Amino acid sequence: MTLIKEISSIKFKFSSYEVFVILLLALTQFTVVLDFMVMSPLGDMLMKSMDLSTSQFGLCVSAYAFSAGISGLLMAGFADRFDRKRVLLFFYIGFIAGTLFCSLADTYPLLLLARIITGIFGGVIGSISMAIVTDMFVIEKRGRVIGYLQMGFGGSQVLGIPISLYIANHWGWQSPFLMIVGLACLIWFAIVMKLKPIKEHLVLKSERNAIGHLWYTLTLRKYRIGFLATAFLSLGGFMMMPWGSAFAINNLNVTSQQLPILYMISGITALLIMPVIGKLSDRFDKFTIFTVASVLLSIVIIIYTNLGPVAFWVVLLMNLGFMVGIMSRMVPAMALSSALPEKQDRGAFMGINSSLQQIAGGIAAAFGGMVVVQKDKFSPLEHYDTLGYIIVFISIVSIFLILRVIKLIKYS
Repeated sequence: MTLIKEISSIKFKFSSYEVFVILLLALTQFTVVLDFMVMSPLGDMLMKSMDLSTSQFGLCVSAYAFSAGISGLLMAGFADRFDRKRVLLFFYIGFIAGTLFCSLADTYPLLLLARIITGIFGGVIGSISMAIVTDMFVIEKRGRVIGYLQMGFGGSQVLGIPISLYIANHWGWQSPFLMIVGLACLIWFAIVMKLKPIKEHLVLKSERNAIGHLWYTLTLRKYRIGFLATAFLSLGGFMMMPWGSAFAINNLNVTSQQLPILYMISGITALLIMPVIGKLSDRFDKFTIFTVASVLLSIVIIIYTNLGPVAFWVVLLMNLGFMVGIMSRMVPAMALSSALPEKQDRGAFMGINSSLQQIAGGIAAAFGGMVVVQKDKFSPLEHYDTLGYIIVFISIVSIFLILRVIKLIKYS
């Protein structure tokens, strides 16, 4: 087995075009992830400037997730019937328009509507990117590719979130969305000019219509297990993430000046660890990596959600633990899930998978907004520890679901 891995590491090199595609997809992920992730660090600022309650802010987060999930489900049946480049271009320009609308919103209803529009288009881009990855890269390469793509997550924290917080402090919370629009426009034109059409999957004609293809993909047993595993994987993050900045500022006494540093260092950690986790998941047992990471993350969550005012280095250490745990679960889980669908079902599978992940996240964010309570704008958040215990239970369930995915891959 070791010998096979060594041969694979020599044989499966990336071509210059493959490197370009990885970079392009990583940049699209960067903008989409930043658009979603920036809501959390801007959360305290938004709640105070718009006089939002925790439940209202939770709905702004979950509105994106719900609309992204529904859009993905509607698109899934058609995902394997078009050139993936054209699909990516269409949804990415819609994402740009939605993000621009977010920057123009000046009331809670308009912000809510803007997040819905952005979710309709932005939430599908991740599944399109994963379909492109599964079409272009063999399973021996996917761990590394997914690891590089997920660097967009770390990049959004290293560069995107600190810069967003800086310009938000100077020019208002709307300015980060305008920054994302400008960058995304450049990336959209790069896709138009440089990305080759991706049509190989169109050769495999399906006798089913779009709705029939969607229903078939939804009802196939081995696919359902993969969908469920991915949904549970997203529940915990969505349940905690929206309240990250509010908890840090109001409970842990982190200052607004320290907040960009916190996100930047966490993001650097993600950038450094993602390629390492990608290589490890290609070389060693993915389930072992996932299980160890789940245990680590559970320990960190229990400690963190029970903290009161502490030194900044303690908060920083806890956030580093979060990042290592989350990334070390995400890469092997996504690589395993990508091995489930047949080639002619990949677009539909990735679309449904992403959609259910978003819907599960929307439910989690809305649920978190009902559990977490804040008496006034400057009061500490209450019941955050309750969310922590719920997330630990969800992590345990995720381990068993990923184990079932592995069994399905081995015997399919």
